[in-house]
Order: sequence, then structure tokens, then C-alpha cells
Amino acid sequence: MNAFSPPSSVRRRRRVFGVLALAALCGGLITAPGAAAADGDEPAPEQITNGDFSAGTAPWWSTANAPVAVVDGRLCADVPAGTANPWDAIIGQNDIPLVAGEAYTLTYTASSSAPLSIHTNVQMATDPYTADLSATDHIGADATAFTHVFTASADQDGAQVAFQVGGGAAAATFCVDDVSLRGGAEPPVYVPDTGSPVRVNQVGYLPRGPKTGTLVTDATDPLPWKLKAADGATVASGTTVPKGEDPTSRQNVHTFDFSDATATGDGFTVEADGQVSEPFSIRADLYDGLRSDSLAYFYQNRSGIAIDADLVGEEYARPAGHLGVAPNKGDTDVPCQAGVCDYRLDVRGGWYDAGDQGKYVVNGGIAVAELMDTYERTLTADGAESAELGDGALRVPEHGNDVPDILDEARWELDFLMRMQVPAGQPLAGMAHHKVHDANWTGLPMRPELDPEQRELHPPTTAATLNLAATAAQCARLYAPFDAEFAAKCRTAAETAWAAAKAHPDVLASPADGVGGGTYEDNDVRDEFYWAAAELFTTTGKDTYRQALLASPLHGDVDAAFPADGGMWWGGTAGLGVLTLATVPNDLTSAQLADVREVVTTAADRYAQQTEDQLYGVPYAPKDQNYAWGSNSQVLNNMIVLATAADLTGEAGYRDAVLRGADYLFGRNPLNQSYVTGYGERFSQNQHHRFWAHESDPSLPHPPAGSLAGGPNLTAPTSGDPEAASKLKGCAAAMCYLDDNGSYATNEVAINWNAPLAYIASYLDDAGDGAGPERACTVTYSSHPWNTGSTTTVTVKNTGTEPVTPWSLTWLLPGDQKLSHTWSAELAQYGRTVTAEPLSWNRTLAPGASVDFGFNSSRTGPAADPGTVKLNGRSCTAG
Repeated sequence: MNAFSPPSSVRRRRRVFGVLALAALCGGLITAPGAAAADGDEPAPEQITNGDFSAGTAPWWSTANAPVAVVDGRLCADVPAGTANPWDAIIGQNDIPLVAGEAYTLTYTASSSAPLSIHTNVQMATDPYTADLSATDHIGADATAFTHVFTASADQDGAQVAFQVGGGAAAATFCVDDVSLRGGAEPPVYVPDTGSPVRVNQVGYLPRGPKTGTLVTDATDPLPWKLKAADGATVASGTTVPKGEDPTSRQNVHTFDFSDATATGDGFTVEADGQVSEPFSIRADLYDGLRSDSLAYFYQNRSGIAIDADLVGEEYARPAGHLGVAPNKGDTDVPCQAGVCDYRLDVRGGWYDAGDQGKYVVNGGIAVAELMDTYERTLTADGAESAELGDGALRVPEHGNDVPDILDEARWELDFLMRMQVPAGQPLAGMAHHKVHDANWTGLPMRPELDPEQRELHPPTTAATLNLAATAAQCARLYAPFDAEFAAKCRTAAETAWAAAKAHPDVLASPADGVGGGTYEDNDVRDEFYWAAAELFTTTGKDTYRQALLASPLHGDVDAAFPADGGMWWGGTAGLGVLTLATVPNDLTSAQLADVREVVTTAADRYAQQTEDQLYGVPYAPKDQNYAWGSNSQVLNNMIVLATAADLTGEAGYRDAVLRGADYLFGRNPLNQSYVTGYGERFSQNQHHRFWAHESDPSLPHPPAGSLAGGPNLTAPTSGDPEAASKLKGCAAAMCYLDDNGSYATNEVAINWNAPLAYIASYLDDAGDGAGPERACTVTYSSHPWNTGSTTTVTVKNTGTEPVTPWSLTWLLPGDQKLSHTWSAELAQYGRTVTAEPLSWNRTLAPGASVDFGFNSSRTGPAADPGTVKLNGRSCTAG
């Protein structure tokens, strides 16, 4: 197993795509000569019988619901309305011989009385219907010629040509003519369209942050470059630095640096070697929209709720999926797979995992944890602001409940995760079912409310149980200030799950359980035990969890937490526990805390150096350039480590490395491609998703802004992905990517990929102009011990130019302090979270004014300074 095992891998896809025949459209160029013989003298033998239908319909066949007849020399079928999938109505011919390694050209002409998006396949004629050609063709009223070139993967005497014509909203008459399949074609050569060789962050750069780019050129000597403003004026200039061949792309490159340019505006370009980059901005608010867009991704992938047009727009609105409304079988009363259990569960809610509509506890675990981390950072990091994540700030329907919107979104998944827990009295009580999804693979495209398949619970596993324990423990401390009952429910679920996992420490997912959904198998759960222990210890302070942490072989192991050649992922979660211990107040000793933080900074030093060494500045350097499935998520998770180190130390070098990682994701990469929809000039917009599938069905939308593509995957050509197999053979690692709805191995979206994007978007937006956060308040925190506790006085001063009314101060108490007597403010404590709000007489904090309040706390010895205090969600300077 690689360091990163993909959440939407070949294990969950290999069978289905022989059936589904996904799109062969792409953003590059295909050169495909005609089907001449290899020597160019005579046409290769025709493999289709009666392709002009001069002999009637034989040997063509069709499904019973699409009867065929020859009309005006064409084969026409009456296709019914209302079928769910393309393969619900098929016209085909069997007994097609294919020779392994031979390249073939399939041509035909077709029209339809109503628009149809058909799947055109050359495939096995029996289960598992593995396809050598999988294409989506859009058929209209005018007869149109189509040509597809593919290479046979195996010898076959009885392959099948199939036109899958179902799935249309209206009844249609589909007609086809001049069908031909000949060998001897030149294998197609895919040449990606990479645009300008001057590669920059197409979104832009922070005014006081690093500004670097890469130039692809054959030149070996330095070349002049110019930074130009939108009006053509030269703002800065210099010379490039030749760097030689980039091993990730096999491109000869130079780099250039214009960090000294601090002028702000839009429409900047860099000119070098007679070429011009894509335009970009230099502004402090570059990522303001991305914070919101990347989080809206989760609302739009909610299961069990109608998606509101007022929040997302008409094209993305849809009815609730999987609530038991026909044709859904629903998630409200789901049976187990045969032989797994004899009960049924209501497992409604949660987020659809990725391009499909399964729901997986281990993938949901890391995703919801990173959303909660995004919020928890606003409680612990000086530079993090909570206002942009608060009630009414994001696109969720729960506005007005006095709960931060990001926690409303996370709760939608947390409720689902707890519903997956095995009920008391049942075998394996307290454990969590690994996943719930369709008994058979659903089609693409497929709106979730139209999914007709039976949903099934899959066996409980130790990994899923520990994901529940970890996330529910984090839930218990974060939701306490807003919903004490829900927080208590989370804590009970977490501790119950931990006990169940300890009782059943090696119940693992089966690698064979991959029909209808991904397997997500994981044969090493030491990292999940470590993560769960860290969250439970941080929330409860119990020595049981402290001892589990300290006894773990992963404790203090930087490579186990943050691999040098990879990053955190759903099967490697120890780093999540390390980040919690390093940032959230807990009862580790000062020496133990220092050791944990050293793990973070050691890893961050390594990732920061990678951004210096990599010629495209990416904090990701897998061994042998083995870019993993979902490589962009690993880039982002490494950026989280860098961001955490920046928060802990205040060192600008870590922040700069985060920004260089953003440069890679938004266009400074070998493909000149922004991997986030809606951001940059050349962005991914055909990601693999069953509803956001415009490329497969023009009536459906592209992915919304803020959706992250999985990214380059070195194994994609051999993964079973038909698009990657046909276009990416021999690709350089960072070039192994297609912006194609059918390329699930390179272009899928997933909740555990958008979650680190949301974290980093929030970090980048907080970064402002790149010089660090601006402060409009100071706080002095003075503690005086007495025999069994201490008295603390807090002074907050408004150093800004506007009055603050009403004001609210928030901080986390270190150690085991419990508040008792308070004065001059309304103070409340929820676990370690403390809030202070004004009384009637000190409600307004005028510019230059201060307010004092205080409290007693029970504790032996002085109460430690919390370090980070937020006024209305924004950091104050320590006084």
C-alpha cells in the first residue's frame, strides 16, 4: 500500500466504469488519424456487421423498451422517457473481435428528436463489462458524425459495441447510421493545453507576501522578466534563475521572484521569454470569497435535506436525497448487508463522500475534524478570526440560532456519524458501522433524489469506531457553549466508542467489500487510536487517555504523524491528534507539550524546505515523484502543518511556505491549471461528480466555485480510469491529470479534500496583506494566587478608531481552572472555553477606553495566562 491510499480508488471504481461509459471529452488535444492499415495501403478489416443497415436490423439488438427499425436507411429506436440511467435503454452489437494492444477507430453518425447524452461503449459483453472505450456523446436533431479512437486492453472474440441511450427526461427517437469499427489506427496522442509557459498564482499574491513564479523554456541562460500593471506600465523587472529539468514534469524551467513589488491592484501579468502569464491580482482580500465558497461545498453535498436555491442559486438547488421518497429507498430505515446484523438504522444526514453518494465514517471523520479545526483555530491562534465563520456568515440554512455557521455545518455530519453507532444490546455495541451506500453502483450522472438503489449498512470496524470517538470528543468541547445537551451526547458517544474499540482493537474493513462503494480498508489503526486518545484527553483530562497517548509507539514520531513524502489522509490520522495537543490547552506537562510542538515544527521545517527546493514551490515531495490519488489534499494537509507552525511560533517563513503552496494550487504548476473551480483564469470545471456533471449532461451544472479537484495521480493510467488510461500513459507525475468528468482517478471531488481547502482558505483570508494580523485591542491578564486558587483581573482596551458595542471576550483556560466568584462582567465557562460579556453599564467600549473585570478560580498555584484572547472574534495584543 502506498503512503496514501485513495478514498475514491480503483478499489471502489474498477468494476463500475466498464458499465457506465464515462466521458472522453478533455481540455487538451487529441490527434487521431483515420483507421488505415498499419502500412497505410489498405483499410483494416471492418469489425462491424451491417453498419449501414442495408441488410435490416440483424445482428443489432436493443433492450425491450427501445424497439428498433430501419427508417430511411438508418437504425432508429423509440427511447422512452423517464429512465434513470443511460444503460436502461441500449442498442448494441455483440461478437466483436478485438486484439490486445491494437488501436481502433469507431465512427458513426447519429441524431435524436430530443436532446440525448448517450454513453458510447466498446466493452466486454458480460459482467463486469470492462470498457476499452467509454465516451459521452451529445446527440441533437441534426445528424452528426462522431469519431473515437481507443486501444484494446485484451484479446476478445466477443466484445460489444453499445449505444446506451436511456436517462433522458423526454421520449426521443434515436437514429444511428454508418457505424464502423476498424483496427490499425494510430494510438491517440494526448497533448495537454497548458497555455502560457509563464506560470503564476492566477488568483494573485498578498502585498507583503512572497511572489514567485516558474517559466518553462528551453533557454539555459537567465532571461529578463517584467511585472506589468493592467495599464501596461512596468512595475518591476529582473532576470530569471535557470533551474534545469523539473523531475515532476520533465520540463526545463527557470524561476523568478518579484516579492519586492507591493503595489496593489488587478490585472497584473509577468512577461518573460516573449510570453505573458495569466493575469492576477495583488491584494489583501484575495481569499475572502474562497473561505465561504469552500465551506458551501459541504452544504451542497448534504444528504437528507433539500438544497435551497436562495443559498446556492437555482442551478445547484435540488430536492433532498435518500429520505425514502421514491425512487430512493432512503437512509431512514437501512438494513445491513446480508449476514452482518439483524437490525435496521436511521442513518439519514451527513455528507455525500465524493463523486458518488456513499457515506463513509472514516472519510467523514477526517473531513468533519478539519472543519472543527478551522473553527477551533479561531479560539487558539492569534491571527485567526471567528467573525467570518459565525452565525449568519456562511451559506447554511441554520442562520439565527446563535451558533457559528461552521459548527452548524459540522453538526450535520456529526449527527450522521453518531447514528452509525451500533445500538446497546447488539453484538459489537458502541462500535461504528464503516459505511452506508448503494448495494450496486449508481450511474453518472445521477441526482441523489433519483437514486433507486437499496442502501446497506456495512460491518462495523475499529477504524470507523475510533473516527467516531475522536470527532465526537472534539464535538463535546466545541459545542458546549452553544448546546450543552448535544455536547454531552457527543461525549457519551465518544467514550462509548473508545471503550468498544479497546474491546475490539482489530476489526478491519474487508478489501473485497467494494461493490457499490469504496472499501476504505485500513490494516493499521494505531494512528486512529492515537488521534482518538488525543481528542478525548484534551476534552476530558482523564489519565486513561493520557496514558494511551504516552504509551503509543506513534507518540513523538514525526514520520508517523507527518510523512516526509506524503501527508495526513483518512488512513493516516495521527497528525490530527498531534495538532490538537500542540494547539488546544490540555493537561500535558510543559515538557510534554514542548515535545509535541517540536514534532509540528520539525515537520513544518521539512515541508517549508520542500517549497524552496521544488521548482514549482509545492510543499509535497513524494518518493520517485509518486503523486498520490488526491495529491492536492496532501498538499493542503501539509499546508495545515505549516500554518499551525506559523501560529505557534509567529515565524513568517512558515506562513510564506503556506503561500507558496497556494501558488501551486492556483496555477503555478506544470499544467498552468488552477485546481479550484472559479478561481484563476484556467480552473478545473469538469470534476467527477454525479450531479455536477455538465460535461456528461449539459442540463446539469458544473461544480460550484470552491470545489477542489483531486489533482495529479501517477497511478491513474493503470487505475481502471478509462480516460486516464487512454490519454495519460507515460505521463510525468505532475502532468497526470485531466479536467474530465470521467477521470475519477485525477479529477474527483471529495469531502476530505475540500476540508483542508476550507481550513487553508480561512488561514489565507486571515493573513491579510501578508504582514500579520492587525490588532484593534490589547488585553492584560493578571493572576494572583492564594491558598486554593487565584484571583484574576482582565483589562481590555479598544485601540481602534470605532466603538465596540456590545463587546464579548473569549479565551481558553489552561489547566483545570474552575471559575467561581466574578465581577464587572457576565462570565460563563464551558469546559475550558470562557466568555465574558458586558453588564448594562459597560456595554460600549469607546476608542481608547478600557474596561476591567475579574474572577476567582479554584486552582493550586497561579492561573496561567491563556495567551490568545479574542474581542468579538478578533485577536487582541497582549498588554
